[in-house]
Amino acid sequence: MSGRSAKLAQTTMRRLRRIVVFVRGKAVASNELWRHSLQFRVTVSTLALSAAVVFVLGMVLQNQITERLLETKQNAAIAQTRAVVETAASELVGVGAESTEAMVARLNNALKKISSTTTSQDGAGAAGTFEPVLAAGGRDQSIRPVAAGPYDRVPVRLRQFVETEQVSYLMHTVTEADGGKTTYLIVGAPVTTMINPLQLYLLYPLTSEQNTVSTVQNTLLVGCLVLLLLLAGITNLVTRQVVRPVRQAAAAAEQFAGGALDQRLAVLGEDDLAKLAVSYNEMAASIQRQIRQLEDFGGLQRRFTSDVSHELRTPLTTVRMAADVLHASREQFPAGLARSTELLVDELDRFEALLGDLLEISRLDAGVEELSAELIDVRPIATRAVEQVRVIAGNAGSAVELVLPEEEAPAEVDARRVERILRNLLANAVDHSEGNPVVLTLAVNETAVAITVRDHGVGLRPGEAELVFNRFWRADPSRNRRTGGTGLGLAISQEDARLHGGVLDAWGEPGHGACFRLVLPRRQDTPMGESPLILPPPDHKASDPHGSSSGLLEVRPAPDAILAEPEEVGR
Repeated sequence: MSGRSAKLAQTTMRRLRRIVVFVRGKAVASNELWRHSLQFRVTVSTLALSAAVVFVLGMVLQNQITERLLETKQNAAIAQTRAVVETAASELVGVGAESTEAMVARLNNALKKISSTTTSQDGAGAAGTFEPVLAAGGRDQSIRPVAAGPYDRVPVRLRQFVETEQVSYLMHTVTEADGGKTTYLIVGAPVTTMINPLQLYLLYPLTSEQNTVSTVQNTLLVGCLVLLLLLAGITNLVTRQVVRPVRQAAAAAEQFAGGALDQRLAVLGEDDLAKLAVSYNEMAASIQRQIRQLEDFGGLQRRFTSDVSHELRTPLTTVRMAADVLHASREQFPAGLARSTELLVDELDRFEALLGDLLEISRLDAGVEELSAELIDVRPIATRAVEQVRVIAGNAGSAVELVLPEEEAPAEVDARRVERILRNLLANAVDHSEGNPVVLTLAVNETAVAITVRDHGVGLRPGEAELVFNRFWRADPSRNRRTGGTGLGLAISQEDARLHGGVLDAWGEPGHGACFRLVLPRRQDTPMGESPLILPPPDHKASDPHGSSSGLLEVRPAPDAILAEPEEVGR
């Protein structure tokens, strides 16, 4: 028995869990539908309010009908009782001198006379069938009254009022012998005789009235349900007529935002929704014109930049040849002229770099650049980039530290572009390091390779981390640059990172330096996921370390602490 009880309990618990899961799922689905569907919200709200109104009206109607039925029954019962009292008084004249048996016999004869007599005086008979009761007695409670009929069904409270010669009525529920219950409207009235006081009670069953009230309740309930269903259907239909154009407008707006600039709404009629469609179409047409104007302007700007850069190549080549000749003969010139020749060559170098960057940025803007990715180890790329900035780092008095993993870090990258990104980041870090060390860290995980360039120089003020990649933007225009950059290096680096499907972002705090992070996917067909290096860097709260040195190159393995706590890319 205990085993069966345990199995039954387990089965019951499983069913309860299934029911809870089912109810919870329906609740979640209803909540989602409520949040996302205006039509569902309006329909449910209208249905709820209509249900409340219909419930109140149904209760009022039921109470009114019940009160009217009872009032009619009471008036008819009182009128019929008065008529029956006269009949009973005429039948019981002189009663009271007989013995108890004789009095009971006369009372029973009077009841038979009352039951068999049909009268319509003063509306008598309109109250329906009744059970008469005659009782002989007075206010003396010590003497048991003599009664004929179901005297026990008359409540004591009504007896007390009638015995004081008052016509009274009361609704009373009686439990029958079979266990059923019957509700009576009992009307009591004194019967005037010459000797002994008598009381007449008429018990009117309210069965027909209760049936009528039940019929009214069922009719109201069915009518209310049908009315609510009709209201729900009508509300849903009307709301759909309003919501459908709004949904069409939302779908058209999504397609327009996705690039379908020719998407328009159909204009039907002249109502408010038609005016909304007309306004939307006018707005879309205006935006389309402005976008096309901007595209044309951007195309002209890119073409102008490219054409000017190419046109400047020829005169620049001529000037370069002349400058090289002068620079080669500078030892024959006076000191001032020789210095001018050196400055001319330096500025020509910078001018050539600027032209190269302008051509590169114009090709990136035009979208004609292609990625020549191949699966290679990224560590040699980082080493070459550091080697290329050793000279300017030594001139600036900054040491460059290289933190590489011990194992290979293969990834599908364009080595030329990644090397250019790292070279630009290292040159920018050296330029703002204030003679403090610059650290390049490389780390990999299953899906991404990350490289950070950390300096401990002037840092970045709040909001400048988003501006450093703007073209020709400088954090402090009054600073003297050591690297002779063109102002386009970081912008080109960011475009190169996007061309790889990666992210280049920055962090900085005044007095705590800055850190630039490059995150690239290891496979071009695989999302890069989380970055193996975090930003801000783990040491951003430490005080500025390290003294200055003369462009020394340090290579050391990446510590485990740097590879911990991966952060979402683009933070």
